[in-house]
Amino acid sequence: MAYDKFNILQSSAYPLPIENVDTDQIIPARFLKATERKGFGDNLFRDWRYNADGSLKEDFPLNDSKYSGKILVGGRNFGSGSSREHAAWAVYDFGFRCVISSFFADIFKNNCLNIGVLPVQVSETFAKEIFAAIEEDPKTEIKVDLDNQTVTLIATGNSEPFDINSYKKENMLNGYDDIDYLQNIKSEIQEFVKTRPF
Repeated sequence: MAYDKFNILQSSAYPLPIENVDTDQIIPARFLKATERKGFGDNLFRDWRYNADGSLKEDFPLNDSKYSGKILVGGRNFGSGSSREHAAWAVYDFGFRCVISSFFADIFKNNCLNIGVLPVQVSETFAKEIFAAIEEDPKTEIKVDLDNQTVTLIATGNSEPFDINSYKKENMLNGYDDIDYLQNIKSEIQEFVKTRPF
């Protein structure tokens, strides 16, 4: 399925300064029965967001009304653990289009790229600066420019580049998943096939 095109995202952010957040914390295993990518956002960080009686834990950042936006800023080693795609689905379904961290687990990072969530890896120094800016002003905005591969704190103008696979970058800029990409070059594939012996 196609996703929203990603070029420039300027948004406030939710801070989650916790290291080693694994995929079972992002979406607990008991919520993995569904096969469609819908409804997972309700259970994003389920055991951290809700009490046993189902009431919200008011001190958890995603439940705090002073925070908002389409960016999640996580601690180092975000998305470690199992390879479940559902963790990326939950992040997307909640409304996040970008996750910023000083380090990502590779499988989680790739799962995000496959579904239209941009994982932006920054230095630990810049990550700390982002957390400090959000703590000072929860409405502070971050600009993520995919085309130029930069992330910028609007308040200070401080910026840092980030890396991304060129194929995944092109797909995100166009709102493609892997199938959309193949459909887009269908005529080129057909022409290539004509040149091959049978």
